[in-house]
Amino acid sequence: MTWSQPIRIPADVEQADKIMANFTARQLGILTGTGAILYGGYLGFGETLPPLVFLAVALPIAVTGILLAIGRHDGISLDRYVLAAISFHYRPKRFVTGSVDAPRPPAWMAASASLIPSPLRLPARGVSVDGLIDLGPDGVAALAEVSTVSFALRTPDEQDALVAVFGRWLNSLPGPVQILVRAERVDLTTTVAALQETAPDLPHPALEQAAREHAAFLRELTDRHELLRRQVLLVAREPSANAGSRATSAARALRRLEEASRVLGACGLDVRLLDARAVAALLASCFDPTAPPIHGDRVSSPGEVITRGEHR
Repeated sequence: MTWSQPIRIPADVEQADKIMANFTARQLGILTGTGAILYGGYLGFGETLPPLVFLAVALPIAVTGILLAIGRHDGISLDRYVLAAISFHYRPKRFVTGSVDAPRPPAWMAASASLIPSPLRLPARGVSVDGLIDLGPDGVAALAEVSTVSFALRTPDEQDALVAVFGRWLNSLPGPVQILVRAERVDLTTTVAALQETAPDLPHPALEQAAREHAAFLRELTDRHELLRRQVLLVAREPSANAGSRATSAARALRRLEEASRVLGACGLDVRLLDARAVAALLASCFDPTAPPIHGDRVSSPGEVITRGEHR
């Protein structure tokens, strides 16, 4: 019996393959293109220009090529970062909703290409009654909010058990899943008002004083600091080939979240499926993160008739 040599798999499974001299194909292409430009410039102007002048021109080109090949910024390769910056500069900065054909700008704006409006195409087409996000040709997505556990306070055996359950859930995934960790603002105005309202009804004066002091502490804490809470979301997406298979895709997405709730429950995690109001409030807060948090009871559900004075 012969044993094969084990192959080490890097932790970053999306890491590009190294082709030559620890460089990827993209890096080799940039370096090769830079070298070809310098060599072509030397063949064309090397004999007519003084060596120092040619070196002064070639050195910035060589340094730029090397930086684009091996440099990184915020975890992104420098060449892709520069391309993204150039693309952002020339893309429209004004997006409008409505029809696909964006209205033409007025004459006084036509001179500036950056002010030309463009249609705003959102991946989410709407939210169904059961809380699923319609992604159009990309299928549907179901969202659930997941509680957290303190991993550092667990014993080594408990940590191994948590990792084993989480790994078992990852290995059972039949489709794409996104784990989103976001921070949102915490508004304690309702809590402070409730404490002040119920304090006089407490059975003992000491309890009333403690409630008022706690309300004053929360008010001072809100005034002095920007309070945030961490929210962990689990997103299960299912593709749909056509409109007829959308119901099947929706059922599969909901079933996958139910399976995640059952498996991750062994870790002490609570997976709660978001309803239509909560999903709509979440999408609204993602579009305007600086706005105060929107409560689910203030968002109309799909198909609900809104009359004057009911919603503000």
